[in-house]
Amino acid sequence: MFFEVSKLVWALTMPAHVLLLLIVIGAVLLWTPWRRGGRLLITLVALGSVFIAVVPVGTWMIAYLEDRFPAVAIASLPPKVDGIISLAGGINQFVAQARKQVSTGGSIARISEFVMLANRYPEAKLVFAGGSGDLFRQDVSEADIVAEYVKLLGLDPSRILFEKRSRNTYENAVAARQFVNPKPGEKWVLVTSARHMPRAVGCFRKAGWAVIPYPVGFVTESTGIFSLSFNFIGGLGHLQYAVYEMAGLLAYWLTGRTDRLFPSALDELVSTAGT
Repeated sequence: MFFEVSKLVWALTMPAHVLLLLIVIGAVLLWTPWRRGGRLLITLVALGSVFIAVVPVGTWMIAYLEDRFPAVAIASLPPKVDGIISLAGGINQFVAQARKQVSTGGSIARISEFVMLANRYPEAKLVFAGGSGDLFRQDVSEADIVAEYVKLLGLDPSRILFEKRSRNTYENAVAARQFVNPKPGEKWVLVTSARHMPRAVGCFRKAGWAVIPYPVGFVTESTGIFSLSFNFIGGLGHLQYAVYEMAGLLAYWLTGRTDRLFPSALDELVSTAGT
């Protein structure tokens, strides 16, 4: 039920849809006795749009999320790991099935870096976790398409265990843990987008699985490095990514699906120091 509700709520509250809804309401009010309210509403939407285009608030929010788990140099990883997990999200399986060709998205670094790590650790177990995150399309699993894509990248898909039923990050963590049943002391590397890593690590910790975060696909330089510009499409895109993750973190924390509101790489160090 959580999956269905979260998808519907997001569809109604994503920034682009809210802006569109406010414009429609304002336009309707212009043709009623409340036309002054309509003009005010449309003016506020226009000012808000200019703010989004000029002030990189979405970029700042993404940078905050990406800085929770800084980039990891591959040389700093342990010389031996027991397993590597990649979360779904880099491929549009529906387009791929329809066009008979792999269709990649902005999170494709999850898979390309997963393949790179698999080559570095040839003895490690490999897991790809994720079916379909589409509310109305559960007929095609992303894992089905990934098998073909990794083959193009030179990785034998028979090395990979494909978990095909999970639909969101929390289900990824729970299903993957049940799938491989990691033993105490094993070292597993988790690969996902940098902005998504806080929610992913929070879910894996909640599922009782301490993983080594390997964030990929960074889209910002760092918190505090910004410049004013005029890019409404880019600003709105970053704002939507940021709001999606922030809202997801809040919803997961309130429903007990993550261990903290904003998980970070420092949490375990703080917990260890306090014991």
